[in-house]
Amino acid sequence: MMLRFNILASVVPLAVAAVFARGEMVGGPRPCIEVSGASLQIAALSWQAERHVSFTSDASRATVRVQITEAAEAADFAVIDDVDTTEAGACQSQSPPQLVAISSAPSESDPVIYLSADGPADYRIFVHSKSFSARDAAALIVGARGSPHRLAAATL
Repeated sequence: MMLRFNILASVVPLAVAAVFARGEMVGGPRPCIEVSGASLQIAALSWQAERHVSFTSDASRATVRVQITEAAEAADFAVIDDVDTTEAGACQSQSPPQLVAISSAPSESDPVIYLSADGPADYRIFVHSKSFSARDAAALIVGARGSPHRLAAATL
């Protein structure tokens, strides 16, 4: 009896470690896009991501403004799907996807996104999807393109 308990006690931590190492705590596919031959995907765990973004409800704290549009034609980036399952290989490239995490505590260098239906905006997105939220789409487009360079105001 004691031997069975010892085996069980040593196997359970290994199984938990394997789940964490693979990052498969969240089941199912995660939102993913392909840009210029490279794929970007929302990370299941933030420590796995190479890129981090965060969101704010205060426009003055934002480094990137993303507007949700009502029409795909007005958007820089559109996500439209009406299917319940993802297409096999729809977001695969030759290399593994670059992971983007949505952070609740951003660092100074991470883009801070203000997502709104009102302008002005650095990027405009249209999302009509069962698998993507507007936040996912904004995080991926900013993760792919980064913060736009703004001209500093100069005084003469």
